[in-house]
Amino acid sequence: MDALFAQLARPEGEAWRIAESDILREWSKSGSASMDLLLKRGEQALDEGNTDIAIGHLTALTDHAPDFAAGWHLRAAALATAGAFGPAVADLARTLQLEPRHFAALTQLGVMLEEMGDRQGALKAYRESLKIHPHQQEAIDGVERLERQEQGTEI
Repeated sequence: MDALFAQLARPEGEAWRIAESDILREWSKSGSASMDLLLKRGEQALDEGNTDIAIGHLTALTDHAPDFAAGWHLRAAALATAGAFGPAVADLARTLQLEPRHFAALTQLGVMLEEMGDRQGALKAYRESLKIHPHQQEAIDGVERLERQEQGTEI
C-alpha cells in the first residue's frame, strides 16, 4: 500500500487514478465473504436511498468487524445522509483511527464540519486529505472556498 500512496501523491501524469482505484479496492476487502456482503448490501441500500436499511446493514458490519475501516466509513456516510452528524463524525474518527491515510474519510469529515459551521475544522480536514491525495476535486474546492471565505471574498 505504501507504493500506491506514493503514486497517489505524485502531481504529474494520470497514474494516481490507478493508485486511487487500487487503494479503494483494497480498502473494500474485509477478509470475510459475509462481511463483504454486508458492505455491498449497505452500499446498495444507500445508493437506492434506503438510508435506514443501509444503516442497519452497516451497523451489523461494524458490530461484527470492528477493525474494518470501510464499514465505519460507509456507515458515516449513511448516518450523515440521515442527518445524524454527531454519530457520523464518531464513525469517521474510528475510520481514521483504523486507517489514518483514509483520504475519503478526511474529505467527508471536511464536508460535514463545513456543513456544521466549523470552517477551521473543515479546512484542516480538507488540507490533511490533500496531503495524502492531492487530486481530490471535492477537497480542492473545499479549501479554495473556505480560504476565500477567510479572506472575505466569499460568504
